[in-house]
Amino acid sequence: MTYTDEVMEKVIQRNPGEKEFHQAVKEVLDSLAPVIEKHPEYKKARILERLVEPERQIFFRVPWMDDSGDIQVNRGMRIEFNSAIGPYKGGLRFHPSVYPGIIKFLGFEQIFKNALTGLPMGGGKGGCDFDPKGKSDNEVMRFCQSFMSELFRHIGPNTDVPAGDIGVGGREIGFMYGQYRKLTNRFESVLTGKGLNWGGSLVRPEATGYGATYFAEEMLKARGTDFKGKTVVISGSGNVAQYAVQKVNQLGGKVVTLSDSSGSIYDPAGITGEKWDFIMDLKNVKRGRIKEYAEKYGVQYFEGKRPWTLVDKVDVAMPCATQNELDLEEAKVLVSKGCIAVSEGANMPTTPDAAEYFVENKVSFGPGKAANAGGVATSGLEMCQNHIGLSWTFEEVDKQLHQIMVNIHANAAKAAEKYGQPGNLIVGANIAGFLKVADAMMDQGLI
Repeated sequence: MTYTDEVMEKVIQRNPGEKEFHQAVKEVLDSLAPVIEKHPEYKKARILERLVEPERQIFFRVPWMDDSGDIQVNRGMRIEFNSAIGPYKGGLRFHPSVYPGIIKFLGFEQIFKNALTGLPMGGGKGGCDFDPKGKSDNEVMRFCQSFMSELFRHIGPNTDVPAGDIGVGGREIGFMYGQYRKLTNRFESVLTGKGLNWGGSLVRPEATGYGATYFAEEMLKARGTDFKGKTVVISGSGNVAQYAVQKVNQLGGKVVTLSDSSGSIYDPAGITGEKWDFIMDLKNVKRGRIKEYAEKYGVQYFEGKRPWTLVDKVDVAMPCATQNELDLEEAKVLVSKGCIAVSEGANMPTTPDAAEYFVENKVSFGPGKAANAGGVATSGLEMCQNHIGLSWTFEEVDKQLHQIMVNIHANAAKAAEKYGQPGNLIVGANIAGFLKVADAMMDQGLI
Protein backbone atom coordinates (compact mmCIF):
# COMPACT_ATOMS: atom_id res chain seq x y z
CA MET A 1 0.00 0.00 0.00
CA THR A 2 1.36 3.42 -0.96
CA TYR A 3 1.67 6.32 1.46
CA THR A 4 -1.22 8.21 -0.16
CA ASP A 5 -3.38 5.06 0.04
CA GLU A 6 -2.60 4.83 3.77
CA VAL A 7 -3.67 8.45 4.27
CA MET A 8 -6.87 7.82 2.30
CA GLU A 9 -7.69 4.77 4.40
CA LYS A 10 -7.37 6.83 7.58
CA VAL A 11 -9.65 9.53 6.13
CA ILE A 12 -12.37 6.96 5.45
CA GLN A 13 -12.01 5.44 8.93
CA ARG A 14 -12.18 8.79 10.69
CA ASN A 15 -14.97 10.23 8.56
CA PRO A 16 -17.38 7.32 7.90
CA GLY A 17 -20.21 7.86 5.44
CA GLU A 18 -18.93 11.24 4.23
CA LYS A 19 -18.63 10.25 0.57
CA GLU A 20 -18.23 13.77 -0.84
CA PHE A 21 -15.28 14.40 1.47
CA HIS A 22 -13.73 11.04 0.57
CA GLN A 23 -14.10 11.89 -3.13
CA ALA A 24 -12.47 15.30 -2.79
CA VAL A 25 -9.54 13.97 -0.75
CA LYS A 26 -8.91 11.01 -3.08
CA GLU A 27 -8.83 13.27 -6.13
CA VAL A 28 -6.13 15.41 -4.52
CA LEU A 29 -4.09 12.55 -3.07
CA ASP A 30 -4.03 10.71 -6.41
CA SER A 31 -2.40 13.79 -7.94
CA LEU A 32 0.22 14.22 -5.25
CA ALA A 33 2.05 10.86 -5.40
CA PRO A 34 4.86 12.18 -7.67
CA VAL A 35 5.29 15.25 -5.44
CA ILE A 36 5.67 13.15 -2.29
CA GLU A 37 8.15 10.91 -4.08
CA LYS A 38 10.24 13.92 -5.09
CA HIS A 39 9.92 15.64 -1.68
CA PRO A 40 10.20 13.02 1.11
CA GLU A 41 10.36 15.87 3.65
CA TYR A 42 6.58 16.30 3.24
CA LYS A 43 6.03 12.69 4.24
CA LYS A 44 8.37 12.99 7.22
CA ALA A 45 6.46 16.07 8.41
CA ARG A 46 3.12 14.27 7.85
CA ILE A 47 1.84 17.17 5.77
CA LEU A 48 -0.88 15.07 4.12
CA GLU A 49 -2.23 13.79 7.45
CA ARG A 50 -2.31 17.35 8.75
CA LEU A 51 -3.99 18.69 5.60
CA VAL A 52 -6.89 16.22 5.65
CA GLU A 53 -7.65 16.88 9.34
CA PRO A 54 -9.41 20.20 9.96
CA GLU A 55 -7.70 22.56 12.40
CA ARG A 56 -11.07 23.21 14.04
CA GLN A 57 -14.67 21.97 13.70
CA ILE A 58 -17.50 23.98 15.22
CA PHE A 59 -21.07 22.62 15.47
CA PHE A 60 -23.95 24.47 17.09
CA ARG A 61 -27.73 24.55 17.31
CA VAL A 62 -29.68 27.36 15.65
CA PRO A 63 -33.10 27.93 17.28
CA TRP A 64 -35.44 30.46 15.63
CA MET A 65 -39.13 31.31 15.48
CA ASP A 66 -41.16 31.11 12.27
CA ASP A 67 -43.99 33.47 11.30
CA SER A 68 -46.56 31.17 12.94
CA GLY A 69 -44.84 31.55 16.28
CA ASP A 70 -43.50 27.98 16.21
CA ILE A 71 -39.91 27.30 17.28
CA GLN A 72 -37.63 25.63 14.75
CA VAL A 73 -34.17 24.17 15.41
CA ASN A 74 -31.43 23.69 12.81
CA ARG A 75 -27.80 22.57 12.99
CA GLY A 76 -25.09 25.07 12.08
CA MET A 77 -21.42 24.38 11.49
CA ARG A 78 -18.13 25.96 10.51
CA ILE A 79 -15.16 23.75 9.59
CA GLU A 80 -11.87 25.64 9.60
CA PHE A 81 -9.44 23.50 7.62
CA ASN A 82 -6.15 25.29 7.15
CA SER A 83 -4.79 28.75 7.99
CA ALA A 84 -1.14 28.35 6.97
CA ILE A 85 -1.27 31.12 4.35
CA GLY A 86 -4.00 33.36 5.74
CA PRO A 87 -7.29 33.56 7.66
CA TYR A 88 -9.85 30.86 6.89
CA LYS A 89 -11.90 31.88 3.84
CA GLY A 90 -14.91 30.13 2.35
CA GLY A 91 -18.65 30.36 1.99
CA LEU A 92 -21.67 29.50 4.10
CA ARG A 93 -24.25 27.17 2.53
CA PHE A 94 -27.89 27.11 3.67
CA HIS A 95 -29.54 24.02 2.19
CA PRO A 96 -31.34 20.92 3.54
CA SER A 97 -28.54 18.70 2.18
CA VAL A 98 -25.89 20.29 4.44
CA TYR A 99 -24.12 17.82 6.71
CA PRO A 100 -20.46 17.50 7.80
CA GLY A 101 -19.39 15.51 4.72
CA ILE A 102 -20.52 18.26 2.34
CA ILE A 103 -18.90 21.03 4.40
CA LYS A 104 -15.65 19.07 4.78
CA PHE A 105 -15.47 18.46 1.03
CA LEU A 106 -16.04 22.13 0.31
CA GLY A 107 -13.59 23.30 3.00
CA PHE A 108 -10.88 20.91 1.84
CA GLU A 109 -11.26 22.09 -1.76
CA GLN A 110 -11.12 25.67 -0.53
CA ILE A 111 -7.56 25.19 0.81
CA PHE A 112 -6.19 24.64 -2.69
CA LYS A 113 -8.56 27.00 -4.48
CA ASN A 114 -7.58 29.88 -2.22
CA ALA A 115 -3.89 29.07 -2.54
CA LEU A 116 -4.18 29.14 -6.34
CA THR A 117 -5.49 32.71 -6.33
CA GLY A 118 -2.17 33.98 -5.00
CA LEU A 119 -3.98 35.87 -2.23
CA PRO A 120 -3.31 35.27 1.50
CA MET A 121 -6.35 33.14 2.35
CA GLY A 122 -6.66 29.82 4.15
CA GLY A 123 -9.45 27.29 3.61
CA GLY A 124 -12.72 26.83 5.47
CA LYS A 125 -16.44 26.33 4.89
CA GLY A 126 -19.66 26.40 6.85
CA GLY A 127 -23.40 26.26 6.66
CA CYS A 128 -26.65 24.93 8.01
CA ASP A 129 -29.44 22.51 7.03
CA PHE A 130 -31.83 25.48 6.92
CA ASP A 131 -33.76 25.99 3.66
CA PRO A 132 -34.36 29.68 2.82
CA LYS A 133 -36.73 28.73 -0.04
CA GLY A 134 -40.30 29.59 0.78
CA LYS A 135 -39.36 31.52 3.91
CA SER A 136 -40.38 35.14 4.46
CA ASP A 137 -37.76 37.87 4.79
CA ASN A 138 -38.54 38.08 8.51
CA GLU A 139 -38.06 34.34 8.98
CA VAL A 140 -34.73 34.47 7.13
CA MET A 141 -33.69 37.45 9.26
CA ARG A 142 -34.54 35.70 12.53
CA PHE A 143 -32.69 32.58 11.42
CA CYS A 144 -29.60 34.53 10.29
CA GLN A 145 -29.48 36.47 13.55
CA SER A 146 -29.63 33.25 15.58
CA PHE A 147 -26.98 31.62 13.37
CA MET A 148 -24.60 34.57 13.77
CA SER A 149 -25.26 34.78 17.52
CA GLU A 150 -23.12 31.65 17.83
CA LEU A 151 -20.80 31.95 14.82
CA PHE A 152 -19.60 35.48 15.68
CA ARG A 153 -17.33 34.25 18.48
CA HIS A 154 -15.35 32.05 16.05
CA ILE A 155 -14.73 34.49 13.17
CA GLY A 156 -13.01 37.82 12.53
CA PRO A 157 -11.13 39.75 9.81
CA ASN A 158 -7.81 38.10 10.70
CA THR A 159 -9.25 34.75 11.81
CA ASP A 160 -12.06 33.54 9.53
CA VAL A 161 -13.92 35.51 6.85
CA PRO A 162 -17.04 33.68 5.59
CA ALA A 163 -18.89 34.51 2.37
CA GLY A 164 -22.00 33.30 0.57
CA ASP A 165 -22.70 30.00 -1.18
CA ILE A 166 -25.86 28.13 -2.16
CA GLY A 167 -28.80 29.67 -0.27
CA VAL A 168 -26.74 32.58 1.02
CA GLY A 169 -26.93 35.75 -1.06
CA GLY A 170 -26.89 39.47 -0.37
CA ARG A 171 -29.99 39.32 1.84
CA GLU A 172 -28.54 36.66 4.14
CA ILE A 173 -25.09 38.29 4.26
CA GLY A 174 -26.74 41.59 5.25
CA PHE A 175 -28.74 40.06 8.09
CA MET A 176 -25.71 38.17 9.42
CA TYR A 177 -23.41 41.19 9.18
CA GLY A 178 -25.91 43.37 11.05
CA GLN A 179 -26.02 40.86 13.89
CA TYR A 180 -22.22 40.53 13.95
CA ARG A 181 -21.85 44.31 14.16
CA LYS A 182 -24.41 44.52 16.99
CA LEU A 183 -22.76 41.75 19.00
CA THR A 184 -19.15 42.91 18.58
CA ASN A 185 -19.65 46.69 18.32
CA ARG A 186 -17.19 46.61 15.40
CA PHE A 187 -17.50 47.45 11.71
CA GLU A 188 -14.87 45.29 10.04
CA SER A 189 -14.16 43.04 7.07
CA VAL A 190 -15.57 39.85 8.52
CA LEU A 191 -17.96 38.82 5.74
CA THR A 192 -17.59 39.22 1.98
CA GLY A 193 -20.38 39.61 -0.53
CA LYS A 194 -21.54 42.70 1.37
CA GLY A 195 -23.78 45.40 -0.10
CA LEU A 196 -21.98 47.97 -2.26
CA ASN A 197 -23.03 50.82 0.03
CA TRP A 198 -21.51 49.21 3.14
CA GLY A 199 -18.19 47.69 2.08
CA GLY A 200 -18.97 45.34 -0.78
CA SER A 201 -17.00 45.10 -4.01
CA LEU A 202 -18.06 45.60 -7.58
CA VAL A 203 -17.83 42.41 -9.70
CA ARG A 204 -18.47 40.16 -6.65
CA PRO A 205 -21.85 38.91 -7.97
CA GLU A 206 -20.32 38.29 -11.42
CA ALA A 207 -17.01 36.89 -10.19
CA THR A 208 -17.49 33.10 -10.19
CA GLY A 209 -19.27 33.00 -13.55
CA TYR A 210 -16.84 35.46 -15.13
CA GLY A 211 -13.87 33.60 -13.66
CA ALA A 212 -14.98 30.20 -14.96
CA THR A 213 -15.41 31.75 -18.40
CA TYR A 214 -12.00 33.45 -18.29
CA PHE A 215 -10.49 30.07 -17.34
CA ALA A 216 -12.28 28.41 -20.25
CA GLU A 217 -10.95 31.16 -22.49
CA GLU A 218 -7.39 30.31 -21.41
CA MET A 219 -7.97 26.61 -22.14
CA LEU A 220 -9.27 27.49 -25.59
CA LYS A 221 -6.27 29.78 -26.21
CA ALA A 222 -3.95 26.88 -25.35
CA ARG A 223 -5.69 24.97 -28.14
CA GLY A 224 -5.24 27.87 -30.55
CA THR A 225 -8.86 29.01 -30.58
CA ASP A 226 -11.39 31.17 -28.68
CA PHE A 227 -15.09 31.48 -27.85
CA LYS A 228 -16.13 33.07 -31.15
CA GLY A 229 -18.78 30.93 -32.80
CA LYS A 230 -18.63 28.23 -30.12
CA THR A 231 -21.75 26.47 -28.84
CA VAL A 232 -21.71 26.39 -25.04
CA VAL A 233 -23.78 24.17 -22.76
CA ILE A 234 -24.27 25.50 -19.21
CA SER A 235 -26.10 23.88 -16.30
CA GLY A 236 -27.75 25.72 -13.44
CA SER A 237 -29.49 29.09 -13.58
CA GLY A 238 -28.29 30.70 -10.38
CA ASN A 239 -25.62 33.32 -9.85
CA VAL A 240 -22.70 31.40 -11.41
CA ALA A 241 -24.60 30.26 -14.49
CA GLN A 242 -26.17 33.69 -15.04
CA TYR A 243 -22.87 35.54 -15.28
CA ALA A 244 -21.15 32.74 -17.17
CA VAL A 245 -23.84 33.24 -19.83
CA GLN A 246 -23.21 36.98 -19.89
CA LYS A 247 -19.42 36.65 -20.23
CA VAL A 248 -19.66 33.89 -22.88
CA ASN A 249 -21.95 36.18 -24.89
CA GLN A 250 -19.45 39.04 -24.56
CA LEU A 251 -16.64 36.78 -25.81
CA GLY A 252 -18.61 35.69 -28.87
CA GLY A 253 -19.93 32.30 -27.80
CA LYS A 254 -23.53 31.07 -27.83
CA VAL A 255 -25.10 29.53 -24.71
CA VAL A 256 -27.98 27.21 -25.59
CA THR A 257 -28.95 25.56 -22.28
CA LEU A 258 -29.70 26.32 -18.65
CA SER A 259 -31.29 24.19 -15.94
CA ASP A 260 -32.61 24.04 -12.40
CA SER A 261 -33.52 21.19 -10.05
CA SER A 262 -36.70 20.51 -12.04
CA GLY A 263 -35.31 20.27 -15.57
CA SER A 264 -33.48 21.93 -18.48
CA ILE A 265 -34.22 24.27 -21.37
CA TYR A 266 -32.66 24.18 -24.83
CA ASP A 267 -32.67 27.40 -26.86
CA PRO A 268 -30.82 26.87 -30.16
CA ALA A 269 -30.92 30.62 -30.90
CA GLY A 270 -28.88 31.40 -27.79
CA ILE A 271 -29.72 32.99 -24.44
CA THR A 272 -28.90 36.60 -25.26
CA GLY A 273 -30.27 40.12 -24.89
CA GLU A 274 -33.73 40.32 -23.39
CA LYS A 275 -33.76 36.56 -22.80
CA TRP A 276 -30.83 36.90 -20.43
CA ASP A 277 -32.62 39.81 -18.73
CA PHE A 278 -35.67 37.57 -18.33
CA ILE A 279 -33.54 34.87 -16.64
CA MET A 280 -32.09 37.44 -14.23
CA ASP A 281 -35.57 38.66 -13.25
CA LEU A 282 -37.04 35.15 -13.13
CA LYS A 283 -34.39 33.74 -10.81
CA ASN A 284 -33.32 36.73 -8.72
CA VAL A 285 -36.60 38.64 -8.28
CA LYS A 286 -39.51 36.25 -8.92
CA ARG A 287 -37.55 33.16 -7.78
CA GLY A 288 -39.37 31.17 -10.47
CA ARG A 289 -38.58 27.95 -12.34
CA ILE A 290 -36.59 27.61 -15.55
CA LYS A 291 -39.65 26.04 -17.21
CA GLU A 292 -41.15 29.55 -17.39
CA TYR A 293 -38.39 30.54 -19.83
CA ALA A 294 -39.43 27.72 -22.17
CA GLU A 295 -43.07 28.78 -21.95
CA LYS A 296 -42.27 32.43 -22.69
CA TYR A 297 -39.91 31.87 -25.61
CA GLY A 298 -41.37 28.70 -27.10
CA VAL A 299 -38.29 26.53 -26.67
CA GLN A 300 -37.95 22.95 -25.51
CA TYR A 301 -38.11 22.07 -21.83
CA PHE A 302 -36.92 18.68 -20.57
CA GLU A 303 -38.48 17.73 -17.25
CA GLY A 304 -36.05 16.05 -14.85
CA LYS A 305 -33.15 16.12 -17.32
CA ARG A 306 -29.71 17.66 -17.16
CA PRO A 307 -28.51 19.56 -20.23
CA TRP A 308 -25.48 17.49 -21.26
CA THR A 309 -27.25 15.17 -23.71
CA LEU A 310 -29.77 17.60 -25.21
CA VAL A 311 -27.66 19.33 -27.87
CA ASP A 312 -26.46 17.90 -31.19
CA LYS A 313 -23.18 19.84 -31.28
CA VAL A 314 -21.22 21.08 -28.23
CA ASP A 315 -17.90 22.92 -28.11
CA VAL A 316 -17.67 23.93 -24.43
CA ALA A 317 -19.48 22.60 -21.35
CA MET A 318 -19.72 24.56 -18.10
CA PRO A 319 -21.35 22.70 -15.18
CA CYS A 320 -22.48 25.49 -12.83
CA ALA A 321 -25.12 23.84 -10.62
CA THR A 322 -23.94 21.42 -7.91
CA GLN A 323 -21.65 18.49 -7.09
CA ASN A 324 -21.63 15.30 -9.19
CA GLU A 325 -24.06 16.59 -11.81
CA LEU A 326 -22.07 15.38 -14.84
CA ASP A 327 -21.44 11.63 -14.92
CA LEU A 328 -19.45 9.25 -17.13
CA GLU A 329 -22.26 8.46 -19.57
CA GLU A 330 -22.94 12.16 -20.07
CA ALA A 331 -19.21 12.81 -20.51
CA LYS A 332 -19.13 10.21 -23.30
CA VAL A 333 -22.03 11.95 -25.01
CA LEU A 334 -20.32 15.35 -24.77
CA VAL A 335 -17.09 13.99 -26.25
CA SER A 336 -19.02 12.31 -29.07
CA LYS A 337 -20.64 15.66 -29.86
CA GLY A 338 -17.33 17.46 -30.23
CA CYS A 339 -16.77 19.00 -26.78
CA ILE A 340 -13.19 20.31 -26.50
CA ALA A 341 -13.29 22.09 -23.11
CA VAL A 342 -15.05 21.71 -19.76
CA SER A 343 -14.82 24.49 -17.16
CA GLU A 344 -16.32 23.71 -13.75
CA GLY A 345 -18.30 26.66 -12.39
CA ALA A 346 -19.65 24.61 -9.48
CA ASN A 347 -17.70 22.71 -6.80
CA MET A 348 -16.84 19.16 -7.94
CA PRO A 349 -19.73 18.94 -10.44
CA THR A 350 -18.05 16.23 -12.52
CA THR A 351 -17.81 12.68 -11.18
CA PRO A 352 -14.24 11.29 -10.96
CA ASP A 353 -14.70 8.76 -13.76
CA ALA A 354 -16.20 11.45 -16.01
CA ALA A 355 -13.29 13.81 -15.32
CA GLU A 356 -10.84 11.00 -16.08
CA TYR A 357 -12.66 10.27 -19.36
CA PHE A 358 -12.38 13.91 -20.42
CA VAL A 359 -8.63 13.95 -19.71
CA GLU A 360 -8.07 10.62 -21.52
CA ASN A 361 -9.89 11.99 -24.57
CA LYS A 362 -7.82 15.18 -24.70
CA VAL A 363 -10.65 17.46 -23.60
CA SER A 364 -9.27 20.53 -21.79
CA PHE A 365 -10.68 20.13 -18.28
CA GLY A 366 -10.70 22.96 -15.73
CA PRO A 367 -11.36 21.55 -12.23
CA GLY A 368 -13.50 23.63 -9.88
CA LYS A 369 -10.69 24.51 -7.48
CA ALA A 370 -9.07 26.34 -10.41
CA ALA A 371 -11.89 27.27 -12.77
CA ASN A 372 -14.35 28.60 -10.18
CA ALA A 373 -11.77 30.34 -8.00
CA GLY A 374 -12.94 33.72 -9.35
CA GLY A 375 -15.55 34.03 -6.61
CA VAL A 376 -13.16 33.68 -3.70
CA ALA A 377 -10.51 35.71 -5.57
CA THR A 378 -12.90 38.66 -5.74
CA SER A 379 -13.83 38.09 -2.10
CA GLY A 380 -10.13 38.48 -1.41
CA LEU A 381 -10.12 41.69 -3.43
CA GLU A 382 -13.10 42.89 -1.36
CA MET A 383 -11.06 42.24 1.79
CA CYS A 384 -8.16 44.24 0.32
CA GLN A 385 -10.44 47.19 -0.41
CA ASN A 386 -11.89 47.05 3.12
CA HIS A 387 -8.44 47.00 4.70
CA ILE A 388 -7.27 50.09 2.79
CA GLY A 389 -10.63 51.87 2.95
CA LEU A 390 -11.06 52.28 -0.81
CA SER A 391 -13.51 51.08 -3.45
CA TRP A 392 -12.13 50.15 -6.87
CA THR A 393 -14.06 50.61 -10.11
CA PHE A 394 -15.76 47.72 -11.90
CA GLU A 395 -13.05 47.81 -14.57
CA GLU A 396 -10.24 47.69 -11.98
CA VAL A 397 -11.68 44.69 -10.14
CA ASP A 398 -12.56 42.87 -13.37
CA LYS A 399 -9.03 43.41 -14.70
CA GLN A 400 -7.52 41.95 -11.52
CA LEU A 401 -9.95 39.01 -11.59
CA HIS A 402 -9.07 38.29 -15.22
CA GLN A 403 -5.35 38.34 -14.45
CA ILE A 404 -5.80 36.03 -11.46
CA MET A 405 -7.61 33.48 -13.64
CA VAL A 406 -4.90 33.74 -16.32
CA ASN A 407 -2.26 33.13 -13.62
CA ILE A 408 -4.15 30.15 -12.15
CA HIS A 409 -4.30 28.50 -15.57
CA ALA A 410 -0.63 29.20 -16.24
CA ASN A 411 0.51 27.89 -12.84
CA ALA A 412 -1.62 24.74 -13.10
CA ALA A 413 -0.33 24.06 -16.62
CA LYS A 414 3.27 24.62 -15.51
CA ALA A 415 2.93 22.25 -12.50
CA ALA A 416 1.33 19.55 -14.66
CA GLU A 417 4.21 19.84 -17.14
CA LYS A 418 6.87 19.73 -14.38
CA TYR A 419 5.46 16.58 -12.82
CA GLY A 420 5.07 14.63 -16.04
CA GLN A 421 1.41 15.12 -16.93
CA PRO A 422 1.33 17.97 -19.47
CA GLY A 423 -2.14 19.33 -20.14
CA ASN A 424 -3.70 17.65 -17.10
CA LEU A 425 -5.02 20.68 -15.21
CA ILE A 426 -6.56 18.53 -12.47
CA VAL A 427 -3.13 17.30 -11.45
CA GLY A 428 -1.56 20.71 -12.09
CA ALA A 429 -4.07 22.62 -9.95
CA ASN A 430 -3.78 20.14 -7.08
CA ILE A 431 0.02 20.25 -7.11
CA ALA A 432 0.32 24.03 -7.47
CA GLY A 433 -2.12 24.66 -4.62
CA PHE A 434 -0.59 21.96 -2.43
CA LEU A 435 2.99 23.18 -2.77
CA LYS A 436 2.14 26.70 -1.62
CA VAL A 437 0.30 25.48 1.48
CA ALA A 438 2.71 22.63 2.28
CA ASP A 439 5.75 24.91 2.16
CA ALA A 440 4.04 27.40 4.49
CA MET A 441 3.24 24.56 6.92
CA MET A 442 6.85 23.40 6.82
CA ASP A 443 8.09 26.92 7.53
CA GLN A 444 5.78 27.34 10.55
CA GLY A 445 6.68 24.11 12.34
CA LEU A 446 4.58 21.38 13.88
CA ILE A 447 1.33 23.12 14.79
